[in-house]
Amino acid sequence: MSDTKPDAPQTEGDPSGGAVPTDAAPAEASPQAAADAPGAQQDAQQLQTNISCSRGFPQWLAMHNCSLAFTSYQTGQLFLVGVLPNGALSIHQRNFVRAMGLIGDSQRLLLAGLAQIWRFENVLAPNERANEHHDRLYVPRRGQTVSDLDVHELGIDTAGRLLFVNTKYSCLATDSVVHSFKPVWRPPYISKLAPEDRCHLNGLAMENGVPRYVTSVSTTDIVDGWRNHRRDGGVVVDVETDKIVADGLSMPHSPRIHDGALWVLDSGNGYLTRIDRESGSRERVAFCPGFLRGLSFHAGHAVVGLSLARHEGVFSGLPLQEELEKRGGDAWCGIQIVNQRTGDIVEWLRLEGGIRELFDVRVLPGVRCPMALPTFGPDLASFITIEAPDRPLSERGWHVPG
Repeated sequence: MSDTKPDAPQTEGDPSGGAVPTDAAPAEASPQAAADAPGAQQDAQQLQTNISCSRGFPQWLAMHNCSLAFTSYQTGQLFLVGVLPNGALSIHQRNFVRAMGLIGDSQRLLLAGLAQIWRFENVLAPNERANEHHDRLYVPRRGQTVSDLDVHELGIDTAGRLLFVNTKYSCLATDSVVHSFKPVWRPPYISKLAPEDRCHLNGLAMENGVPRYVTSVSTTDIVDGWRNHRRDGGVVVDVETDKIVADGLSMPHSPRIHDGALWVLDSGNGYLTRIDRESGSRERVAFCPGFLRGLSFHAGHAVVGLSLARHEGVFSGLPLQEELEKRGGDAWCGIQIVNQRTGDIVEWLRLEGGIRELFDVRVLPGVRCPMALPTFGPDLASFITIEAPDRPLSERGWHVPG
């Protein structure tokens, strides 16, 4: 139960000066706004972002009764995308420091930041709405401090334990009551735990509550060794057997198990790829014009995150750039919805301007129009909800929940 009417601001400033697309500006109007934090106007102009979408994008979400959540670590933002009652697109944004891995559903979101892993809980009952039309209000309830481990993707195992890709130490880990992390597995080619990002372990595929596959950019066992193997050193590893089930990939990300197959983003090549788990054969299902990170499935479709390819740094010199030139196109940043059977891009959402890179994307089934509270500030401090007691407080005696 709640002692307040669920309500929270639709727009918010942030000290980082990030762009703030809001529900007040539907997508068909290409929402464009700047943060209103004092002294941040110049940075806000540099990070200003236009958001546009295909004509059928809101209808696709409404028809499939879902919404999307995605992160941008470059600008430190979580986006929640749904549909307003009038059919227009709702884009709600919250700011973080380095927003990375994301998992969630209609009730809960978990998000990896720079030093914390945040847990958000929906506090709305089915008949409640926040700001009149939001059917989910995700409120931060726990921030687990793990320090800067360069946490990438997340998972929850059958015991309810949080798992995460600890990229800095090249291992899978879980959180600890006392310490920054507790290692649970490391790739067979990594000889020791060290804060050296030896292979750039980045992706995690869960199966029935068990970690099953991971991706890494290389199999190198030396500090920062993966950078010289970006073009074709990428692998997918079976956590259960320690065997490499796919190699020769270019900076692979986001392994997922769906419809009995193993899916992976061959990011440096620009392809959504399906791998037969028995034979190991691969099929390039769709080319998407960007560096791919973030993959989720819903109703026969793959939802893929795209980032702009850098001409310098870790994205330079990849086959992706050659493929784009061959096709006469340019990379772009946003979300593409792919028919997983035909490989056709059926709908898209595009970000142009300050936001150039995304990391993770998740479909939220059964959610029409989500929003979230910030992790600090007066909006969070003044929003109070109360869980119903196990029995009337007027009854005497101490009750221990069974």
